[in-house]
Amino acid sequence: MLAFASAVLFLIITPGPGVLSAAGVGAGYGFGPGARYIGGLWFGNLMVGLIVISGLWALLLAIPGLRLVLGIASLAYLGYLSFRIASAGSSIRFGRATNAPGFGSGTLLQFINPKAYAVNTFLFSNFAFYPSSWLFEVGIKLLILNAIWIPIHFAWLQVGIVLHRLELQPSRQRMVNFAMAASLAVVVLIAAWELAVDSLAIGVGS
Repeated sequence: MLAFASAVLFLIITPGPGVLSAAGVGAGYGFGPGARYIGGLWFGNLMVGLIVISGLWALLLAIPGLRLVLGIASLAYLGYLSFRIASAGSSIRFGRATNAPGFGSGTLLQFINPKAYAVNTFLFSNFAFYPSSWLFEVGIKLLILNAIWIPIHFAWLQVGIVLHRLELQPSRQRMVNFAMAASLAVVVLIAAWELAVDSLAIGVGS
């Protein structure tokens, strides 16, 4: 159980699309939109976890090209989120919450994010600590996962909110937004590279 909790902590606390975009939404739009966005990330991750646990993901992987399609869709959407964060502008626009990525945006990101499926597959396929009851073990894993996942994402959101509350000059706020967006863009580039390598490997293997 301790090994599972440690794996969850290190997999989630490191910068990735979810936490970086949460910080970016917090910096660009404030707490309310950021909290709604995290709510979407949480719901999407829960659904992905259930898809993995049920075995449906293993069946879907048999569909040729599905991983590639999800990867491309994820990269495109992360790029879109980067643009939204970068174009949030100055503090004058913080009140325009209707323009911020919200619950639906967070949910969609998790559904098309191959990393979410990979992480959940790794966590729920390993670290068996209650072999006498698989269902009980899954329930405990879900509790541990959420007990770590939720605070970490809100901590990253708080990083963005602190920048939000500094009431920086418009030019500096734009720089902060661009920095957040650039960090997310770096994740996009890394993911694009990994996707290209995986696609070549599959092509060579076939």
